[in-house]
Amino acid sequence: MRTSEGRLGGDGPGAPEDAEPDGEETPPLFRPAVAPARVSWQKLPVLLIAVLLATWLWFEQADLDALTRNALSDGRVSKALWQHIELTVISTFFVLIIAIPLGILLTRGQAGRATPVVVGLANIGQATPAIGLLALLVIWLGIGRRAALIGIIAYAVLPVLSNTIAGLKANDPALLEAARGIGMSPLGVLTRVELPLAVPLILAGVRTALVLNVGTATLATFGGGGGLGVLITTGITSQRMPVLVVGSVLTVALALLVDWLASLAELLLRPRGLEAGP
Repeated sequence: MRTSEGRLGGDGPGAPEDAEPDGEETPPLFRPAVAPARVSWQKLPVLLIAVLLATWLWFEQADLDALTRNALSDGRVSKALWQHIELTVISTFFVLIIAIPLGILLTRGQAGRATPVVVGLANIGQATPAIGLLALLVIWLGIGRRAALIGIIAYAVLPVLSNTIAGLKANDPALLEAARGIGMSPLGVLTRVELPLAVPLILAGVRTALVLNVGTATLATFGGGGGLGVLITTGITSQRMPVLVVGSVLTVALALLVDWLASLAELLLRPRGLEAGP
């Protein structure tokens, strides 16, 4: 005989509502969502490694003349690569500190009226041919890295700015109203609700800007900014194919690597709540 203490399906107070009369529990109505597998560091593109290895093996067996060896010796390749990375990192940093706060500002109250004007100016910066913009900046600021950096920044602001504005405007007004309803301040709503929801779109804009910066930085050589463009222009002007191949392959490899790292960052920085499936 079953006592009242051991009976799971009784009508007494404290009896579980989802229990069966025979003592077997019903399965839960909701199961925890399983987060999708993340990209691991072991998945570095194999094709990229193969291309770099094939290029290195070709140079090991190639018969290079004195001019080619001079253009590729004494650390000139590593110096050009490092300068290119510096141009990309510095320009991307300034793009972020300019475009993201500006995008946030343009979605706040009366400042939104200036959105068409600001986005139009950013469109002009990207629509202008990069080499022409760099030439104008060199005329204005003189030869040096500063002119090259300003040109790269002006060329890459638009993707981050437009994606920041689009991401913030795409948020569900009901969620924002609920956040205000529980007593969150405007700054709290922005930092804890709006920005996390807009992160995927913002990161997509940053990824585009990074790849643009890698490509545009090759033109920095025309303004005295250095970079891998030095090797490319040297190979073209001196008609030395090995020098041109080195500059071109390293530029493409750097762009692919940056794009892969940015895609990895998109997965790692995406809010966990947005990954939950039904």
